[in-house]
Amino acid sequence: MKHHIFIIGSVWIEPQSSAAGGRMLQLIHLFLEQNWKVTFGTVSQKNPNSIDLTQFGVKEESIELNNTSFDEKIKELNPSIIVFDRFMTEEQFGWRVSEHCPNALKILDTEDLHCLRKIRHDALKKSIEFSNDLLLNSDIAKREIASMYRCDMSLIISSYEMKILKDVFQVPEELFYHLPFLLEEIDKAKEKSWKVFKERNHFISIGNFIHAPNLDATIQLKKVVWPIIRKQLPEAELHIYGAYPTQQVLEFNNPKEGFFVHGFIEEANEVIEKSSVLLAPLRFGAGIKGKLTDAMLNGTPSITTRIGAEGMCENLEWNGYIEDDFTRFSKRAIELYSNVKLWNQAQKKGIEIINQHYSKEKLSIGFLNNMITVFNNLEQHRNQNFTGKMLAHHSLQSLKYMGKWIEEKNK
Repeated sequence: MKHHIFIIGSVWIEPQSSAAGGRMLQLIHLFLEQNWKVTFGTVSQKNPNSIDLTQFGVKEESIELNNTSFDEKIKELNPSIIVFDRFMTEEQFGWRVSEHCPNALKILDTEDLHCLRKIRHDALKKSIEFSNDLLLNSDIAKREIASMYRCDMSLIISSYEMKILKDVFQVPEELFYHLPFLLEEIDKAKEKSWKVFKERNHFISIGNFIHAPNLDATIQLKKVVWPIIRKQLPEAELHIYGAYPTQQVLEFNNPKEGFFVHGFIEEANEVIEKSSVLLAPLRFGAGIKGKLTDAMLNGTPSITTRIGAEGMCENLEWNGYIEDDFTRFSKRAIELYSNVKLWNQAQKKGIEIINQHYSKEKLSIGFLNNMITVFNNLEQHRNQNFTGKMLAHHSLQSLKYMGKWIEEKNK
């Protein structure tokens, strides 16, 4: 069957700005490779970093929130599969999809567990220890998990989050599917094309500054990590890249300290591959980190925290070091930067992680088979999810009439 996929995006896709944008583009390419029709719609406005999806053969649609124009649009498109980009879009449009395309398979692409990232951030700001009880009592968790129940399948990017859904929230396993980044394997030819240790220079950090964990990590680099490294390596430099830098980040730029803030970079791979070590001192967050897989794909060892590496390498050794204490973090960075043997060993570990856990060829087959199986047995699948039916009945009725009220108010 030739499917028509309608992706309801939270924003237009910016693969050069965020890992989430890159992830969505991976899914789009996977669907197109099956010779399926793909339409992408969002209420967001395009900006200079947004890519033109029509170049890939994707139809673009601007949609409106709390407006019956969406009802007419989705009836016209008549998709067989709906993909919600993050749970908020399911809250906004899920009831309309169910009303006008009741037989369409509904997939939630979580990107990461938003509730996990937010509660960790809140705990950090309050200087309290994160716990599963905090997570279970949060309103955002209730919203996000309810959205998963209302969908037929939720794509989970991190193995750690798979465990949380199963053990903490006790979501039935048939409702979620582990699908990390879909990446090309690193072969010998690719490995040989990389710059070697002596051809590389300096440290790098990269990340979209709208994303709070990246902003916090840059502050930690400036105030804690870099002064220690710079004292031991006075000729070394740290180059910071990322879309949407704040004024605070821009003011961190200080060539005398070897601390350079560059902002948005069109081709991140070029600067990562020239760098010796990538630094990611993340104190909170969720999901898996695109900057860290990008480092592996370019043969660049990295140093991050337990949260940074969480759910990314399973039983394999990290391609560098994992340290939560920033004094030890800094010393490890100096060690890795200065020791060619350790550096080469770390690079090899990155190759192993990518090829074992992020192989597009291996991951795609299982995902597509699972998705088609659910699609072909949709009624039975939904009958086994009574909680989802119950939430759809109660929650979506309230969302539906709230949306209609807002629509009338806007008139």
